Amino acid sequence: MLLPAGTAPEARLLLIGRALRAFTDGFVAILLPVYLLTLGFGTWEVGLISTVTLLGSALATLAVGQWGHRFPQRRLLLAAACLMAATGLLLAGLGGIGAFWPLLIVAFVGTMNPSSGDVSVFLPLEHARLAESAQGEARTFLFARYTFVGALCAATGSLATVIPQVLTDAGLAPIDALRLMFVAYGLTGVAIFVLYRALPDHPVHEHASPAPLGPSRGIVVKLAALFSVDAFAGGLIVNTLLALWLFERFGLSLAAAGQFFFWAGLLSAGSQLAAPWVARRIGLINTMVFTHIPSSVCLILAAFADSLPEALALLFLRSALSQMDVPTRSAFVMAVVTPSERAAAASFTTVPRSLAAAASPAIGGALFAAGWLAAPLVTCGLLKIAYDFALWRAFRKYEKPSS
Repeated sequence: MLLPAGTAPEARLLLIGRALRAFTDGFVAILLPVYLLTLGFGTWEVGLISTVTLLGSALATLAVGQWGHRFPQRRLLLAAACLMAATGLLLAGLGGIGAFWPLLIVAFVGTMNPSSGDVSVFLPLEHARLAESAQGEARTFLFARYTFVGALCAATGSLATVIPQVLTDAGLAPIDALRLMFVAYGLTGVAIFVLYRALPDHPVHEHASPAPLGPSRGIVVKLAALFSVDAFAGGLIVNTLLALWLFERFGLSLAAAGQFFFWAGLLSAGSQLAAPWVARRIGLINTMVFTHIPSSVCLILAAFADSLPEALALLFLRSALSQMDVPTRSAFVMAVVTPSERAAAASFTTVPRSLAAAASPAIGGALFAAGWLAAPLVTCGLLKIAYDFALWRAFRKYEKPSS
């Protein structure tokens, strides 16, 4: 039941790997600002580390897009799992790392994800393998399952943010309790390495050209430019900063924040599972655009909410709509490029997103530090609405790609 009909069995391993990564991302995105604040850093440093994390992921993803088509994808996935393991253990303090600059370097080189979406080096590699596992409409449903599993497990992982408090109440020092969560992140990387060793070792695509992109270069460049606007906007209020906003604006507790992100994640997961059904009726592009705009309006309204219940209600409504574009976007990109270009297309549409998103958390953190708590939310919403209109105008003619 996990896989749509007509899907290759190996896709199940990719969905399980996505689930494991999403679970750890769910608690890491919320615990990261708490951990950094406990270490003595300020809100600006939290934003900067989030920015460097996204920047490092962008460059790693760019390397995969530029040179990854020359190597078996299984080998690259195993290398990414090793990097994930090292990231968690180093951030947990292995080797005495705890000062700002060493942490900044680990954030840049590693796989830590401070956002609600998947921005890691795993993304283009897993997308390319998924695209080979199904065709046509089944591919859209497979990507929906992939994003659904990710959103569901990220939501469940957010509940794990209560574990440090439980450990602290049991007598463990708060900083040590937080570090154990990053150890868990690293051990998850080990588990993913073992899992992905079972993937078939596909040879490099026999029809691959020397260049990573060929006939689809024009459409990929145009998509990448538009996606970067969306990502820059989203980076202003990644989960790490949204948690910080709830802490600063309403004094929300860590346990309450974990519950909020759990329910918000469940709403996102459900909407992603529904996305292919909507796309079947109105098309991939229309699904991406006409669910995204209302979610951005909700975010803008939440910035001016007078009470916590009002803000949470608007953010929940946003969560029920904002991620329906994720599986449809992935399926659209995979459908409009040739099979040999898929890994490169996934990378080259992800890299500008990661680079753009990398710049904005530091801006969002600086705005929070200056006391302009509403500015990141409003700016994010307005930029996303502009992106949606531009995307619809540019690609409405590709309404329902069939390949």
